[in-house]
Amino acid sequence: MTDLLELGRKVLMSQPFSVLIGAELREFSDGKAELVIPITETLKQQNGYVHGGVIGYAADNAITFAGGSVLGTSVLTAEYKINYVAPAVGDQLIAQASVIYAGKRQAVCRCDVYAVKDGVKTLCAAAQGTIVKTGEETLPPKL
Repeated sequence: MTDLLELGRKVLMSQPFSVLIGAELREFSDGKAELVIPITETLKQQNGYVHGGVIGYAADNAITFAGGSVLGTSVLTAEYKINYVAPAVGDQLIAQASVIYAGKRQAVCRCDVYAVKDGVKTLCAAAQGTIVKTGEETLPPKL
C-alpha cells in the first residue's frame, strides 16, 4: 500500500457518513481514485435500486479524492454534475474517478459509477466535477 493510499484511507475513515455506509478507498494515486461501497438494503430506495443520493455521494467523493491527489489535502467540491444512466442493483458500487485537467487552484475530474452484480459491472452513472483548493495544506500533498 502506498503512503498516498494510506493517507486517503485515513481521511475517508474520518468521515462519519463514509463509515456508516461502509465505503472503502481501493485506489488513490496521482490523478486517480476508486471508491467501493457494498450495496446493502439500507442503501436502497422503494423499488430496490440503490438510492440516487448514495450514487451521488460515491461520484462526489471519488472526484474529490482524485482532485486532491494533484491539488493537495485542503480541497472541496465546487460543483459536480451527474447523469444516472441505469438503475444500480447488485453487490457493490464502484466509483472510478480521474483528473482530466489540473491547474494551480482547481482540478476538473470525471467519474464513472458502476453497479457490480455477480462479477459483471454495469455503468449506472457518469459525473464530472470541479475540485478547488481551500487554503493551506495541513498535510503534505504528496507523500
